[in-house]
Amino acid sequence: MKPRLLITRPLPQSVLDAADLQFETVKREATSPLPPHDLRAALADFDAILPTLGDAFSAAVFADVPSPRARILANFGVGYNHIDAVAARSKGITVSNTPGAVTDATADIAITLMLMTARRAGEGERILRNGDWHGWSPTQMLGLPVSGQSVGIIGMGRIGQAIARRCHFGFGMDVRYFNRSAKPLDFPALAVDLPNAMDADFVVISVSGGAHSHHLIGADALAHMRRTGIFINISRGDVVDEGALAQALARGQIAGAGLDVYEKEPQITPALLGMQNVTLLPHLGTAVLAVREAMGMMALDNLTAFFQGLTPPNVV
Repeated sequence: MKPRLLITRPLPQSVLDAADLQFETVKREATSPLPPHDLRAALADFDAILPTLGDAFSAAVFADVPSPRARILANFGVGYNHIDAVAARSKGITVSNTPGAVTDATADIAITLMLMTARRAGEGERILRNGDWHGWSPTQMLGLPVSGQSVGIIGMGRIGQAIARRCHFGFGMDVRYFNRSAKPLDFPALAVDLPNAMDADFVVISVSGGAHSHHLIGADALAHMRRTGIFINISRGDVVDEGALAQALARGQIAGAGLDVYEKEPQITPALLGMQNVTLLPHLGTAVLAVREAMGMMALDNLTAFFQGLTPPNVV
């Protein structure tokens, strides 16, 4: 008998077809996260669950299901801060994720946000679409340079390193970074503390989500940024105190921000919506078909290994 698998969100058809070959699949059609009752029912009714961002398998959820049927949560995504992995393990449930597949696509979005914010591309497009552009002039839409500037990268894992390579080799930027440990790199980059990493022309947040990084960037960290500095977040929304960021922007403490993730996603701090110096994207980091297919296949690889009695390749 095939293991019974719940897929909590629509996935690329190639992934669904591959899942059907190995599992008795139930495919949820809704694009919203699992509601509380369904989280608990999933643990009780399925052998495996393929969840993703927003499916909040918290300690309380696990506590409410004394003897779960589910033995593995094969998360679709590299970030798994929506899953209490410690509580899962206490119930004998394995948790896996999909690192690697997302690296280049997410790094590309970081560069997109840097360029859009520094060169006021989003603001310029809005002016044009609204019919408010009246032709070129020498002082129109003056932005900030990217090439040759400094960048502070907070978190130097796979994605942080991919961003740093693009910054160094593509734009000749001076790279500094804050990480729990120094990294062996094939390009020049200086390991510094958090305040010194924040003191750069661009600051890019690329840390993993979870309790260890919740509100890592708040008012104190933002106070170390330059008035001409641009803040970019492509990691997890709750790494940043969004209210503190909005206040720093409103005061002119920093020059601008580019965000692809939000603290209470999909809700966005209202003040940010009205700021022309803020670029807002709807969590596009991994939004490339080939990437989403690779993520899905990696999640299935984790599931296949588990039910063959092997350790999944990407246990967290």
